[in-house]
Amino acid sequence: MGLCAGRSAWRNCQPQLRGNVRGPSARAGQASRRHVMTPLAWVVSLPVRFYRVVFSPWVGHGCRFQPTCSAYAMEALERHGAIKGTWLTIRRIGRCHPLGSSGYDPVPERPAKAGAQPDPQRDDGKR
Repeated sequence: MGLCAGRSAWRNCQPQLRGNVRGPSARAGQASRRHVMTPLAWVVSLPVRFYRVVFSPWVGHGCRFQPTCSAYAMEALERHGAIKGTWLTIRRIGRCHPLGSSGYDPVPERPAKAGAQPDPQRDDGKR
């Protein structure tokens, strides 16, 4: 039996979206980027958290997209806040239908602030 087998172990299979924290592959001394959820976004995320605890174990894992819609919603709320995160979540759920697409659909990155220095880790070849 794997890590996600059985109803009692379903919590181990849920992604822990506590921010965009770099894993063990991050270089020593390198600061990690952490998205903190705003208070309004936290309130908006309560129905998603409720769904994950109460309904998700019985619905199953037949999602069309990766990450799942609930994981997408949590990440969108953390990354973009309550208003835009809710809008991105509604758009994502609207794409989830039998005639829609499937596959990897990540939450879009936040646009860079004006005057912010580019990240040296993300060299896209434009100079």
